[in-house]
Amino acid sequence: MGTTKRKSVLVLVTLSIHALLLAGCWDRTELNDLAIITAAGLDLTEDHQLELSVKIYLTSPSSSSQQMGGTSGPDKGAAGLSVVRSAVGLNMAEAASRLQQLLSRRMFWGQDEVFVFGERLAKEGLAEPMEFLMRHYAPRERANVFVSKGAAKDVLLLNPPIERSVADMLREMSKSQTGLNVKMKELAQMMAGRAKAAAVPLVEIESEQENPTSFPLIRGTAVLKNGKMVGSVNDRATRGIMWLRNEIKEGTLTISPNNAKGYVSIQLLRAHTELIPHIQGDEWSITVRINARDDIVENTTDLDLSNPKHIKKLETELGYDMKQRTDMALAKAQKELNADIFRFADAFYRKYPKKWNENKDRWDDIFPKVKVKLEANLKISRPGLTGKNLFKPNQR
Repeated sequence: MGTTKRKSVLVLVTLSIHALLLAGCWDRTELNDLAIITAAGLDLTEDHQLELSVKIYLTSPSSSSQQMGGTSGPDKGAAGLSVVRSAVGLNMAEAASRLQQLLSRRMFWGQDEVFVFGERLAKEGLAEPMEFLMRHYAPRERANVFVSKGAAKDVLLLNPPIERSVADMLREMSKSQTGLNVKMKELAQMMAGRAKAAAVPLVEIESEQENPTSFPLIRGTAVLKNGKMVGSVNDRATRGIMWLRNEIKEGTLTISPNNAKGYVSIQLLRAHTELIPHIQGDEWSITVRINARDDIVENTTDLDLSNPKHIKKLETELGYDMKQRTDMALAKAQKELNADIFRFADAFYRKYPKKWNENKDRWDDIFPKVKVKLEANLKISRPGLTGKNLFKPNQR
């Protein structure tokens, strides 16, 4: 009987220990213990130090009283409060360390999907901060990257009226193909690639006269060469860059046909760009073959678009408009900036690896002289549901 009691006590003690171990996790990290970063901005100070600014999402109203104040005030979003905090260091690692010292919570980079580089830092060079961002385990390689016209911190301080945060707004604009959609990993690949050139969306702060609220807009492209910003291109030329890089996925184009009053708007259905390089002696050239299918979504002209003759004319004018945009992009990249942002170097390497290796050190001399031939095959698949304009009966 005594042995049975001892066994029963031993079983109870074992079960009690197991129950205590199952009661919780000894190394748990509560949500309220984290400073959740939703966007980060990097700037160069007057004394050439790096300033790291982060936008922190406050997970509970009670935390706002502890976190507010200091470098900036809060901005109210649809689901909570955010605050921007900054710290300065000799490099990215030191700035991040000093920033952590200012926070009562541990920085969490897992939700940071946007990195904005200030224009001054971009002109000085992005190689050093990118080295940290690609080496450290915390920042996301799939985060969107931008260059701001002005200070990156000013972009983080914005409170857009529609999206929950400025990070959400920038990310959604990139997805909608209003400009280039570049991830951190892609930026690193371009900077370290054969051409040593990169193209990054350029962000500007826009203000409405009747509305004091400011918001960010993607306007144009920042061009980097050897890690440094060497110039920028406007929206129209950016479309040309996207055509040449096979990054046009959707969009609407409005043209005014010759010998017709009004406009025709065409929506892109699908597009594909193929680069075909050629080397003959000392002459390097490349054929850009673009195939696209479009729909007509609006017609305010006097043209009857159920007539195949008018459709053919529109296709020709679409090709002319595309050529204008690509010519603008090529002239800027080849003649002014000498930056191969179109990945021509990769195309030549794939087809002529031996010839490329013999001439790779001369690419800066070769690229401006590369002759580019555009072959555009643009087809309008459907003129719309109505054919003729129902409100203009005298169409021709």
